[in-house]
Amino acid sequence: MELTAGLVDVFADTPLSGNPLAVVENADGLSDDVLRRIAGEFNQAETTFLMRSERANWKLRSFTASGAEVGGAGHNALGAWLWLGHHGALGPLDTPATFHQEIGGVVLPITLERRDGRIYGRMRQAPLKLGAPLSSPDGLAAALGIGVDQVLAHPAPRAADTGAPHLMVRLQDRAAVDRARPSAEQLLAVLGPAGAEGCYVYAFDEAAPATAYARFFNPTVGLWEDSATGTAAGPLTAYLGEQGLLAEHRSLVIEQGTQMGRPSFLHVRLAPDAELSGSGIVVLRGVLKI
Repeated sequence: MELTAGLVDVFADTPLSGNPLAVVENADGLSDDVLRRIAGEFNQAETTFLMRSERANWKLRSFTASGAEVGGAGHNALGAWLWLGHHGALGPLDTPATFHQEIGGVVLPITLERRDGRIYGRMRQAPLKLGAPLSSPDGLAAALGIGVDQVLAHPAPRAADTGAPHLMVRLQDRAAVDRARPSAEQLLAVLGPAGAEGCYVYAFDEAAPATAYARFFNPTVGLWEDSATGTAAGPLTAYLGEQGLLAEHRSLVIEQGTQMGRPSFLHVRLAPDAELSGSGIVVLRGVLKI
């Protein structure tokens, strides 16, 4: 069998930046075992498979390199639609066009348009769900390899979910975010009871509420550090909005991946649910033989 496949650098303005996503077309009929093995072959943070849907325009399934299936409308979804738009599968896109994606058991809209020869997408995530605040920051600070005084109490560390539950942890400043050196074993022990999959550590200045700086760790699915995580950026923006910390326009630009040498900028606005937007660059297209 031959399948068209390739790589998209999502949330990138230039090649070899942003967060790379592997995309595989016409994956209907492939067993879960084969999907996982293909994702392992690409060895990217995530590989998204395009399939037919009876409920939406396309069905997407995404797997990490370790074989864990992930949901949520993050870079795994946006990159797949940028791929479709780049290759003409969605029409000319000279004006904004809205499509629907089936992902993780839910159907969500995504709007795409062409600007100056590039495809841009914006997609709505699910309504915010919050877990209980952590009762103590001590175990969390130890798991992150930082002092407990570096973990801020407002907003409280807790799981936030707009498609996938991640632990939101505000640190004292950008330097504290860069200093984090998590222990996978200790972090897993914190994430499980918190009802979270990954951990989003971030710096946020209330005097400049239009931006944040973040890093993402997800040992739960075998993904260590990720350079751009839409399923964490969405709930962070929604959580800060719920706490009344965003400016009047209720939007946020999150810088992520800088520590990894792949700077990414994720744009999220609340309308009223989190809406993630961005572009990317197709850097590879070829034939996968299995």
